[in-house]
Amino acid sequence: MAANKLERILGSDIVKYVLNTIEEGILIVDAGCRIVFYNGTLSRLEGLAAKEVVGKLLFDVFPSITPQESTLCKVMETGEPIRDWLQEYVNYQGKQIKTVNTTIPIIDKGTMLGALEVSRDISLVVSLTEKVSFLQRFAGKGGKPPISFANIVGDSPKIRAIVDRLKKVAHTTSTVLIYGETGTGKELFAQSLHNEGRRRNQPFIAQNCAALPESLLEGMLFGSTKGSFTGAVDKAGLFEQAQGGTVFLDEINSMSLSLQAKILRVLQEGAVRRLGGGEDIPVDVRFIAATNEKPAELLAAGKLREDLFYRLSVICVEIPPLRERREDIYGLAGYFINKYNSRFQKRVTGLAPEVMAIFLRYGWPGNVRELEHVVEALLNFTDSGLITAEHLKYLSFGAFQNFIERQNLTGTGGGEAGNYFKASFGRQEEKLIIEAMQSSHGNITRAAELLGMKRQALQYRLKKYGILNKPAER
Repeated sequence: MAANKLERILGSDIVKYVLNTIEEGILIVDAGCRIVFYNGTLSRLEGLAAKEVVGKLLFDVFPSITPQESTLCKVMETGEPIRDWLQEYVNYQGKQIKTVNTTIPIIDKGTMLGALEVSRDISLVVSLTEKVSFLQRFAGKGGKPPISFANIVGDSPKIRAIVDRLKKVAHTTSTVLIYGETGTGKELFAQSLHNEGRRRNQPFIAQNCAALPESLLEGMLFGSTKGSFTGAVDKAGLFEQAQGGTVFLDEINSMSLSLQAKILRVLQEGAVRRLGGGEDIPVDVRFIAATNEKPAELLAAGKLREDLFYRLSVICVEIPPLRERREDIYGLAGYFINKYNSRFQKRVTGLAPEVMAIFLRYGWPGNVRELEHVVEALLNFTDSGLITAEHLKYLSFGAFQNFIERQNLTGTGGGEAGNYFKASFGRQEEKLIIEAMQSSHGNITRAAELLGMKRQALQYRLKKYGILNKPAER
């Protein structure tokens, strides 16, 4: 009776259409674990046609799963849903499948009709994460030179102060917490810190905590033991893989508070326990963590454990957004132009003054990463010489394009637009020169280095703007 009722519900063409068009896999079984629905997404994932599995027992189609391991059986036993359950299994064709599943019982007026499971394929995510982890463990061994503080482009006082500070702590084992908006280069600073220290010849393993479902993230960090979840095998986690080196956890605030507590335990005890395991495994790693939100705001909102924050922030640094260090735009733009000149075999020499004026005025919400993407896009449409305002019309994405369209800044530089460019560029240039002169305490040679220009060019501009005759407080 229950099976017939479930089949009548699923018999609707509208229900079938909806379930077959969503991006997640859908598997529905009746109370006897007989498959009654199997959607197109799951069919593509597992390489099975619906007609091959519908009507068969679940365990005949997936022989590697036992009734004791099956989440579908569990929810029908308990009547309670299971959410975000990591599952690895082999179908009867021998294909390895990795998913994160949410399973719910189907109950009608107290009668258990069956269960529905929604599967999100993470096979590619897991594979890529494991490959990145492997490459990170062997980075710098016979490959390209490791990233260091010398790779950090920027002569603004704020950036130089951060570099000087991190160089002082590079040889210690203290934990470091880095705060910075998205795109400010937090991982670049973390890698530099690792490669300047005594652990430089050991692994540096980075993991973005927001990039994976939590059940998968926990397994990736701590490792697993056989039977800890469906299809689990004995496997070392990232903490063990980074033995003797550094673990960098980005966006640590995206973790649940319960997972944060487990991270705190590793920090305090210097040991990890694999999922499903009962043995503590000693680990010697340096911790660097990062957030893209202000720690004080995270603490106030309850998104970051206070005890974890204090344990992580022995050394705490804030990477300023690009809008607060606009003088670095000169050097960064030049760096990215050279990078993509080499990659694209172009001969672009720089940004025209009107384009630099726009770059200096724009707020760069995506920070250095956004600047790089804009420069890369522009070099697709420029073969040599200067990038001019005319080239901006080719941009077709993001906040930068919206900004130049709102300001009507994609002209050729003549007329009203040209006057705006000249005036805007002049104001920004004068302001940056004044700041550079103040930072160098009036040393013209040093100020020219900060601005990325020749000493003679700076002397000309000092006279042009009458800066040497202006009050010091400017």
